[in-house]
Amino acid sequence: MAAVRRLVIDVLKPHDPPLLTFTDQLAEIASVDGATASLIELDQEVQNVKLTFEGDDLDFEAIDETIENLGGSVHSVDQVACGDAVVTDRRTLQDG
Repeated sequence: MAAVRRLVIDVLKPHDPPLLTFTDQLAEIASVDGATASLIELDQEVQNVKLTFEGDDLDFEAIDETIENLGGSVHSVDQVACGDAVVTDRRTLQDG
């Protein structure tokens, strides 16, 4: 199976831990070279966060487990990049 090099997921997380702490804990996962978190929506009980991970061979199970241990849950997997290189999306004629 090809190595997963980029992963973008939509996560629901509680307000605690704060987003900085949440992202820092995810960045500590052995297979993760970098993690970026963007707050998408905020309500009284949860935060909707877009998480982007990059690494040479991301371990989704470890990422998912860490998110759950921090009180969050994966809502959806929105982008996956696999192979020897990460391919950047480019606009095509079909994109209008």
